[in-house]
Amino acid sequence: MRWFGFGFNAFGQIVAEEKLKKGASSDDVREVKVASPTELASCCSESHQISASWSRRASLHLDGGGCVCLAGFGAERCAFVNQIRGCTDACVAESRLILAFPDRIESWDLQGEEKTAPRISERKPGRLGAPLNLPLVPGGYFAAKPPFHRLLAPQLTAKRLSLSAEHAVLLTAAGAVYTWGIGSHGQLGHGGLTSEEEPRVVEALWGMPMSCVATGGWHSACISDGGDLYVWGWNESGQLGLPSRGLRKAPRQQYRQQAGETPRGEDHDEVFLSIQAFPALLDVAPSCEIRTVGCGSRHTAAVTTTGHLYTWGWGEYGQLGNRTLTSTDEPQRVAFFQQQQLRVVDVVCGAWNTFAAVVKEEVT
Repeated sequence: MRWFGFGFNAFGQIVAEEKLKKGASSDDVREVKVASPTELASCCSESHQISASWSRRASLHLDGGGCVCLAGFGAERCAFVNQIRGCTDACVAESRLILAFPDRIESWDLQGEEKTAPRISERKPGRLGAPLNLPLVPGGYFAAKPPFHRLLAPQLTAKRLSLSAEHAVLLTAAGAVYTWGIGSHGQLGHGGLTSEEEPRVVEALWGMPMSCVATGGWHSACISDGGDLYVWGWNESGQLGLPSRGLRKAPRQQYRQQAGETPRGEDHDEVFLSIQAFPALLDVAPSCEIRTVGCGSRHTAAVTTTGHLYTWGWGEYGQLGNRTLTSTDEPQRVAFFQQQQLRVVDVVCGAWNTFAAVVKEEVT
C-alpha cells in the first residue's frame, strides 16, 4: 500500500524537507501548495496508516516493528519518535503525539524540547472484543487537550470516534451516531445551533445503521451500511457538497461583468445552504457506494467501493488534488489515480491537506 499527499505543505508534511533543500525542479516541491497527488517519501509510502494535523503528519509502520515516523513542523526536534517501537496505533495533534501500545497509552509533548519519557503514560484495562482505534480506548477516549483521558458512559459501546477541535462524532457497535460539543454551525446534526455537553443521539439517522463517521472543522459526515453518505454542518466553502452562495456568487458576477450586464438583485430561483443542521444525503456520483470518508477543516474526501477518490470544498492549497487551487461545492473525482492505474483504498484529511492510500489496479 502506497500513500500520496496533496494540499498544504508549508512544513514539509507532504514533500520531504530534504527534497526542498536540494532545490528539486518540480513546482510541487518548491511550493507550499501541492495541487497534484505526490507520493510520500519511500520510508512513509509503505506505512500502515497515517494521522495528520494542520502542521504535522505521523506515519505508523507495523511492518517495521511498530515504529512511527513524524514529518512536518518541529519533526527534527522530535528524535525520540524514531526510537519508539512496538506501537499499535498513533494519533498526532498540534501539541501532542498519542501512541498506543499493547499494554498502555502514551501522550508525548511535541512543543517542548526533545524528550526521553512521555508526559503521560496510562495502563489500559483488559480489552473486550475487537481492538479499538485511537482516540478510543476501553471505557473512554484520549483528547489532545486536558483532561487527556475522558470516560464514556458505560451504555455507549463505542466502535469509532472522530474528534474535531470543537465537536465529536461517535459511532456505536449498533451503528447509531452520537454527537456532542459546540454546535454553532449545525455540526452536531440535531437541527439547531446549540451545543451539547454530553453525547446525544442523532435522531435523524436513527434506524439506519452507520459504518463510518468523520469530523471536519465545523462539519460532519457518516456512511451507512449500504454505502450512502450523509453530511451536515457548515457549508461556507462547499464542504458539504451542497450549493454554496460564496462559491457560486463570484463566478456569476464575473460572467455578468464580462457580458456587460447591469448588476441586479440576488437570484431568487437558486437555493443556497450555508448551514445544514440535519444530516443530508449526498449523491457523490451516479450508482456509487462510499467506502470511507475524511473531513478537513473546510473540505471533504470520499473513497468509493470502486476505488475512486472524490473531493470537494475549500481548495486554496490544492487539497482537492485536481491540479488547481479552486474550491467547489460539487464532488469531483481525482483523475490522477485512475490515470496511473491506482485504486484508492483509504483517505485521511489533515486540516488543509489530504492523504490517500492506494494499491495497484488489477487489470482484468
